[in-house]
Amino acid sequence: MEMPATWRPEHKLFAHQVGFTCPPFDFDAAPSDFLRMAPATVGVHGWMMHVPDYAHGLDQRKRNVHMLDDFVHCMARNGVDVCGQVGSNWVHASGLGVAGIRDHCARLSDTYGCEFHMAGYAMIEALRDMGVGSVALNAAYHWPEWWQGTVGFLQEAGIRVLWAGNFHDQGWFDTQEAVNDCRWVFDGALAEKSFDYVAEKAPDAEVILINGMCNFRTGPDGQPQRPVHLERALEERLGKPVIGHDTALYWRLFRALGLAPVTPQGRLLERLRDA
Repeated sequence: MEMPATWRPEHKLFAHQVGFTCPPFDFDAAPSDFLRMAPATVGVHGWMMHVPDYAHGLDQRKRNVHMLDDFVHCMARNGVDVCGQVGSNWVHASGLGVAGIRDHCARLSDTYGCEFHMAGYAMIEALRDMGVGSVALNAAYHWPEWWQGTVGFLQEAGIRVLWAGNFHDQGWFDTQEAVNDCRWVFDGALAEKSFDYVAEKAPDAEVILINGMCNFRTGPDGQPQRPVHLERALEERLGKPVIGHDTALYWRLFRALGLAPVTPQGRLLERLRDA
């Protein structure tokens, strides 16, 4: 018995189907966060990369960029409309540069007939769409070679980075090892403190970014939450847009679907409602 090679609309479980992938050994919040803000016509599916010896090295990411082909191929074969790659470091770790990543996303999209977007490049697209020329970067938990790669990628794209530094640079932890020991999850109070610090360091920045997929214990009973949950309050506090790589990726996926969130969001995602 052979199943049909393509999905007709009447066969799809949801009118709009979205696929996410994340690095190995990370239980990722992106599918849940995206689904909770999306219209009821949207369904999501996650695909976790499997690299047995993975240790979060940038060199390992470069060696495994080819797995993104497998991800998009699998998702497209199962009726997904658009795919998103979670994690900001993959774009600069690849060594392809800004134009090369743009072409890489276009190649996968064209090859498999399913739009593909990467969080790191989605940030560039979002800033360009907003006409932003200067930013400050709250590099959160990222160790130096990670966030410095992000700075280089932003600068290559023509975005001025007025200040950048992680939680150790900001003085909240004595060592980078102490930051790493938190495994991406931090006390809720650190969100406001760290953003206040970055805003004071770069008062002329048009937008404040936060790197990667940081989590703060700001949810019910201290549940970890990504920056997308905090942006409205932070924007009101700081008086300017705040954008995380999670938000930029969701913005790009919604735009590909021609949809907008159904719940109130920060300034970037609200632009979709105003379009």
